[in-house]
Amino acid sequence: MGALVALPERGVLEVAGEDRVGFLQGLVSNDVTQAAPGRAIFAALLTPQGRWLADFLIFATEERLLLDVARAQLPDLRARLERYRLRAKVTLTDRSEDWHVHAAWGEPAPSLPEGVIAAPDPRHPALGLRILSPVPLTPTAPREAWEEHRLALGVPDGAVDLEAGETLLLEARYDELNAISWDKGCYMGQEVTARTRYRGLVKRRLVPVRLAGEGSLPAFGTKVADGTGAVVGALRSVAGPFGLALLRHPLDFTPPLQAGEREIIPQL
Repeated sequence: MGALVALPERGVLEVAGEDRVGFLQGLVSNDVTQAAPGRAIFAALLTPQGRWLADFLIFATEERLLLDVARAQLPDLRARLERYRLRAKVTLTDRSEDWHVHAAWGEPAPSLPEGVIAAPDPRHPALGLRILSPVPLTPTAPREAWEEHRLALGVPDGAVDLEAGETLLLEARYDELNAISWDKGCYMGQEVTARTRYRGLVKRRLVPVRLAGEGSLPAFGTKVADGTGAVVGALRSVAGPFGLALLRHPLDFTPPLQAGEREIIPQL
């Protein structure tokens, strides 16, 4: 049965004006020209040193771009973008009170009212629809169902799982989540991101894990040890038996690993 959940922790930043596409194109990691009605893209804003600051889904209408971003990150994201606006014909407006963010997956797909903006979530084909609605929609599943769904697919929540000013996109597997355009040209942090890819400089990786037995994974932040007892990382988001772990050299590990005296298996 299909599921629909509300995501009240998400906000919406409107980028309007005739220069809106070119303005974002020179700043974010993905090709903004690919956003179109019915097609959202996933992108990140980086430091000049290629470290993650924020990520968002970008929806396009005929007159504006709408960035679906963590509500807690929105003020900082808006302030950072304002610094680069200069003479660009662009306006940046917090529309979080005007749009309600939802996620829906499974069959049958929900019936959506008029005025809704929806597109397949670009991070993973099984994530389902991402929805911006001018009115709250009635959930058909608990919020926890979304967490388990995204973690079963190995999809991080940047605001929770990444470290602002520290995480490289390839450490978080954002290349696998369709957040990077490798051929669109320069953007802030592009040189470091490209060098990380071509030189294979990733020394840690945010990988999906699951509990080897029954029950639930331990809490966020629980240390993960290898077979010798050496700490090799820590858990990030968890929901039931599924989670993410930030591990050093994850390809070197032979499962199971230990986290809080429970065996977990990296989904590599």
